[in-house]
Amino acid sequence: MTDGTADASLSEDPSATGRQSFNTAGIAPMDRASAITRFFMGIVAWAEELNFRYAKLGNPPVYDTATFPWAAEVERAWPQIRAELERVLLRQSELPTFQDISTDVKTISTDAGWKTFFLAGFGLKSEQNIKACPQTWEAVQKIPGLKTAMFSIFEPGKHLPAHRGPYNGVLRLHLGLIVPDPADKLAIRVKDQICHWQEGKVLIFDDAYEHEAWNHTDKTRVVLFVDFVKPLKFPARFVNWALMNLAVFTPFIREGLDNHKAWEKKFYAEAEAFRNRPQNQT
Repeated sequence: MTDGTADASLSEDPSATGRQSFNTAGIAPMDRASAITRFFMGIVAWAEELNFRYAKLGNPPVYDTATFPWAAEVERAWPQIRAELERVLLRQSELPTFQDISTDVKTISTDAGWKTFFLAGFGLKSEQNIKACPQTWEAVQKIPGLKTAMFSIFEPGKHLPAHRGPYNGVLRLHLGLIVPDPADKLAIRVKDQICHWQEGKVLIFDDAYEHEAWNHTDKTRVVLFVDFVKPLKFPARFVNWALMNLAVFTPFIREGLDNHKAWEKKFYAEAEAFRNRPQNQT
């Protein structure tokens, strides 16, 4: 669900071994002692090998968006998505940081510079947030295998260090919504490629490669952040489907869901109280 929690040290060059590395230098491992979680992560490591070997579209760090015909439909919805984002940002200071929802993200972010507004995570929907952004939700329904959809908000000066996502069975889409100038101070590196967001344009990449992102401008950057199922051939497609459906039972996902529900309850209760306050109260 994240821009990537990651584990210990980068011990090999994926291009040399013909596969992706599961680790990133300088990032502490997730501390999950549960036997169930350790078993699940062992299966994940095996599945990642399958996903790399049976990828329908190969394993480039960054994809040509023309490979995904539906991407153009998402881009066409940009004005409506941007308008809904603007309404969300009226309460920007009240939005949760990523680590408020997913505590494992503390391995890469501990400040208030990365905020989120979730519509869905691992297929579990936030009905209240979707109600606030119906056209955004309608647009992301065009994405086959949608798993996560949210607004990803980088405050001025935010820099996410090099890391990798927890699992290579999904690909990531960013749709540029608010992209301040200058371009040379705002970018994402995926493996050895530097990419710049553009408003109204989609960027699709594999977050299982080491990546980092930065906003060194003095303004907020926002993208629509989506994870969708990576196109795979059998048997990887079946294994990936099974893991995606089992993931919602892991402590990592359940904790994030509980944290989001608690934030959501408070956020919308405060909005309701504001609407119902006496007219003469300032």
